[in-house]
Amino acid sequence: MFIDQVHIYVKAGDGGAGCASFRREAHVPKGGPDGGDGGYGGDVILEADRSVSSLIDYRFKHHFKAQRGTHGKGSRMHGARGESLVLKVPLGTQVREYDDEKRVAGEFIADLTHDGEQVVVARGGHGGKGNIHFVTSTRRAPAFAELGEPAEETWIELEMKLMADAALIGMPSVGKSSLIARMSSARPKIADYPFTTLVPNLGMVYTQEHSFVVADVPGLIEGAAEGKGLGHEFLRHIERTALLLHVLDATGGWEDRDPLEDFIKINRELERYAVELRDRPQIVVINKIDAADTDELVLRVKDYVRAKALEAVGGDEFCEELDVPPVFCVSAVTGEGLDSLIAATAQKVFELRSAAEDNTPVEYEKIWEHQRTKRDREFEVRALGGDVFAVTGKAVERMVIQTEWDNEEAIAYLQHRLEKLGVEKALIEAGARDGDEIRILNRAFAFEKAGYDYDDEEDDR
Repeated sequence: MFIDQVHIYVKAGDGGAGCASFRREAHVPKGGPDGGDGGYGGDVILEADRSVSSLIDYRFKHHFKAQRGTHGKGSRMHGARGESLVLKVPLGTQVREYDDEKRVAGEFIADLTHDGEQVVVARGGHGGKGNIHFVTSTRRAPAFAELGEPAEETWIELEMKLMADAALIGMPSVGKSSLIARMSSARPKIADYPFTTLVPNLGMVYTQEHSFVVADVPGLIEGAAEGKGLGHEFLRHIERTALLLHVLDATGGWEDRDPLEDFIKINRELERYAVELRDRPQIVVINKIDAADTDELVLRVKDYVRAKALEAVGGDEFCEELDVPPVFCVSAVTGEGLDSLIAATAQKVFELRSAAEDNTPVEYEKIWEHQRTKRDREFEVRALGGDVFAVTGKAVERMVIQTEWDNEEAIAYLQHRLEKLGVEKALIEAGARDGDEIRILNRAFAFEKAGYDYDDEEDDR
């Protein structure tokens, strides 16, 4: 089964809680704090793997969770980090955020095209700090620690786009499956009725000079760019290909169509789906040339492609930019013309790939981490009326969750963290005064301007 688009829910591991503990040993009656930190939660990581050919592993299982970190202990014993969960995906997988309620894809995350390329889609929670971190010149025996940070959890969309060098395109039943079977070791289903091919097929073609991967894309129809038939599902698979092999049926097929009209219609659909496909290099392949009375069609097609090429350069026959797509006449049944077609395709693919070669993977993790960190630190203050204000934002809400609310020292430390993040300033600018009610998540407390002087404790989260 070929699966090219799935939606999965991922949850990283929560961070372990820090420990509030004091050293207790013989002859040391007043030992200082020695609570260890909680362990970090495991991440959920997507990794491109060339041995994976489809997204079928995510067809029936949609929920994935990494391991949580363990809690810290006394004697400065830190909790163990949770094990990360690595999910293997095929090369050519694009990753986006996904809104499961609205059923729409969101922000682009990564395009995994190199073997071993990774991106963290859900980050594990930080382990809570033990009380050893909260010792200051004025607070010698802190009796509180941080709770573990809740992990990220989200829905994401995985979309696989074939990583082929050349793609066979054309109307249904023009012989694309027969051609890929002749050109490579692929063995697609072949029959004499339209839409025999329902999923793309890949084949490896070997020549003396160069080798290439060819894809047999299911037949397109007029209106494919608007999703008619299975247009969008099939068109996405030719977006990455360097070269298009546009197959025409010299006989007109079972509907007795005009092959030249088919050629024009398919090119129109390519342009309507994605403008860049209009300029994608093509080789025109007239199949079933072993049939009778095909000479006139060959001349019409060659005249047309040349006329379109001249039109693109303003009719200048000697223009250096004149690019007339080559036309090959072949027969998938007898093998006529296939050697020349394969050699020309291999050479053209080599030239195109060499011109655009870039083997350096994009560091999506750094890009996505920067975007995620910037978004996490954003918060919003809203006046609800009646001297009540609500504060929302990932970083703010995370701090509230990590706080021990039955510990006054922990609450005072939370106030310090919110002040450093700029929440207090934003509340004052919004009109908040001492005594007003502030709501964050399911917590409500009275606003009080910071009037104390904490040491500048390290807090880079």
